[in-house]
Amino acid sequence: MPRTSTRPGPPVPADPPLPRRFYDRPVLDVAPDLLGATVAHRTAAGLVVVRLTEVEAYDGENDPGSHAFRGPTPRNAVMFGPPGHVYVYFTYGMHWCMNLGCGPAGRASAVLLRAGEVTGGAELALSRRTTSRSARDLARGPARLTVALGVDRALDGADATVRGSSLVLRRGTPADPSSVRTGPRVGVAGDGAARPWRFWVDGEPTVSAYRPAVSRRGRAAASGRLGT
Repeated sequence: MPRTSTRPGPPVPADPPLPRRFYDRPVLDVAPDLLGATVAHRTAAGLVVVRLTEVEAYDGENDPGSHAFRGPTPRNAVMFGPPGHVYVYFTYGMHWCMNLGCGPAGRASAVLLRAGEVTGGAELALSRRTTSRSARDLARGPARLTVALGVDRALDGADATVRGSSLVLRRGTPADPSSVRTGPRVGVAGDGAARPWRFWVDGEPTVSAYRPAVSRRGRAAASGRLGT
């Protein structure tokens, strides 16, 4: 098993976090603009940085696939707050997933961070993702991404727009619009299944595999969905 590094890891980038106004837009505008952005999380163990290659958009009360479709609850309260805050939820009884709230306060929409390439702190990410067989798999999927970054429920509600936050997103190198592809979201059933609100960078090996929704019996057995 790889050891957790005691070295300080990569330096914190000098460029500022994406500002709140970046997120204060329609979720279908924010989602593709996050491709190529970097998400960095610093813990006591060190810093891990991931370049985003795949995301999904969820449009709150206008979207049957969203956790916020039926209105606010204690679980989804962050989605109804100011944009640029982190929404973390537990799903299938075993995984954390991370999202960024979008649009004005009171209107719940969010972007699920689905996958990316670890560009900093790979040794630390590997010590957390001991089942990964290659760098490609370290953050290839929303649950793998949160494990690699060391994200859990403690970050629910964190403000990712503040420079001093332990978790921030930076602009990075935006994806070439000609390389951005769209399609159905993973695991979304019913009226929201056909919406092409999953965005990814074509040709990126870290993009996760598409899987349709599980059966009704499978959904009943699960504790949540990979959607927001």
